[in-house]
This record gives sequence, structure tokens and C-alpha cells, in this order.
Amino acid sequence: MKDYANRNSIGKSQGRTKKTVYRSKRKNIETAPSSFLFGLAAMAVFITCISVFYFGTDVKTIDQRNIKNTVTINFPTSLMENSVLIETNDFSDTLECEYFVQIGAYGNKKYAYEAVEILDEIKFMTINDIYSSSDPGRLLHSVLSGPYENRSAANNAKEKITKKGFEPQLRTLCKKK
Repeated sequence: MKDYANRNSIGKSQGRTKKTVYRSKRKNIETAPSSFLFGLAAMAVFITCISVFYFGTDVKTIDQRNIKNTVTINFPTSLMENSVLIETNDFSDTLECEYFVQIGAYGNKKYAYEAVEILDEIKFMTINDIYSSSDPGRLLHSVLSGPYENRSAANNAKEKITKKGFEPQLRTLCKKK
């Protein structure tokens, strides 16, 4: 009968203590040959030399510059245009003024209503029919906000309207008492 467990071979292999279990039949192959890596390093040095000498690269001229940040706040110029300044020192008792903000004058009434809808947070909005001064036969629809009790309140409303994308104009109506 044949011994499949190899019981007899246990005593024979005790002389060998080191046995290599896993071994590759191929030799170790480098992933990138050393000549290729040397050539790549030489090319990098060559390109660096060309950039320094041919293009005139100078590392000393690349310094941090002192940059001074300045902030300039520009107000829309439309806030300063078409304003009427009235000296009220002598006439303060004889004049009564109302201040309006004209949002725009539209040829189509639909656009005037759209402007009123966009500016729904602004109080005292009205649409008036006027005739154009440059074309007397042409009817325009003027959108006004007001009257305001003083120039400061009118300017505040004008600033809110400007932020919505319009170019409003301040209008002053003064009457004798």
C-alpha cells in the first residue's frame, strides 16, 4: 500500500531548515531604465540653462512689489444731474416747495406700468400724461414718485430707485405762499 501522507519523509527533511517557498523565474526588471532617468534630468538642466541665458531670466528681479490698495466709491452721476438748488435764506417764508422723483417718461403706457410694478416698495407712485418738449405732438407717460416733504427724503427715494436699475431725476416744484 502507498503512503499518501508522506509520513516517512518527515524525518528526512529535518536537515534543511531554510526553504524558499515563492520564487519568480524572471529576473527583476526596472520600471524605468536608469539611462532614461539620467537623460530626463539632463534635458531639464539643458532647458533651464536655455531659459536663463537665451530669455534673460533673472531671479533677482522677481521681487515682491509694494502694492497699495485703494478703494474708490463712485456714486452714480445721475444723482447729481438735473438738481435744482434754491437758496432759501431770503425766501424761506414766501416759498413752499414739493420734491418729486421722476423715474422715467415712456412712449408706451405698458412700460410705465411695468416700472411701477418693479418699484412697488416706493410710495407715492403716479403715472401722468405729458407731451414731449422735443417733439410737441408726442404723448409720454411720466412715472413720478412724490411729493416728498424735503429734499433729503426725495434723495433717499432716488437712491433706492437707482439701486433698482433706473436713472431717476429729482424735480422740485416751488410755489409762493
